[in-house]
Amino acid sequence: MKLSIIIPVFNECETICELIHRVDAVKLDKEIIIVDDASTDGTRSLLKKYEEKEQFKIIYQSKNYGKGKALRVGFNKAEGEIIIIQDADLEYNPKDYPILLEPILDGRADVVYGSRFLGGPHRVLFFWHSMGNRFLTILSNMFTNINLTDMETGYKVFRRSILDSISLKCNRFGFEPEFTSKIARQKFIIYEVPISYAGRDYSAGKKISWKDGVAAIWFIFRFRFFS
Repeated sequence: MKLSIIIPVFNECETICELIHRVDAVKLDKEIIIVDDASTDGTRSLLKKYEEKEQFKIIYQSKNYGKGKALRVGFNKAEGEIIIIQDADLEYNPKDYPILLEPILDGRADVVYGSRFLGGPHRVLFFWHSMGNRFLTILSNMFTNINLTDMETGYKVFRRSILDSISLKCNRFGFEPEFTSKIARQKFIIYEVPISYAGRDYSAGKKISWKDGVAAIWFIFRFRFFS
């Protein structure tokens, strides 16, 4: 099956070229769709050299909308049967693609989450970030009646046909609870697999903040009771 790898990017000039190299090195039938969310740090100029390369689609947004909107733009351009979401930093390793794809390719799953909390190697970082992620996952599980260990993971892999059954609206990091809520409601078969995780701190460009955590709580309630 052909893969569509969607990479939303905003101000990642320090990592984007290495990330693209790692994704391109994975020996799979794939297309790489990069959606630049109005970067201002030179990322756009770095992406120019990929515009004419085979298997690449580069999309430039005129305004910074957020990760969720960038993903929707990428989804609309995807031609593969399976979609992989790939963050533009180096926290998630494309070498994990085979383990992420396995449950879908062998027919067990419709959606696969790559969990940072199932025992894969990971960089030791912030305690309260970890607790925040676990809290949001538990809260999401309570309202969706599924038992994920990592709802907020950046690695979500799914059959493209799923997009025909759900309507996504969130523009920023609310994508994570929205997607989870809507696939749980549709009763798709979800698997989790352990992944490696090389988390970064704010000095290295980490963007998500406590405000996004508060917003995630609202989205968990919203998509349970008002969607």
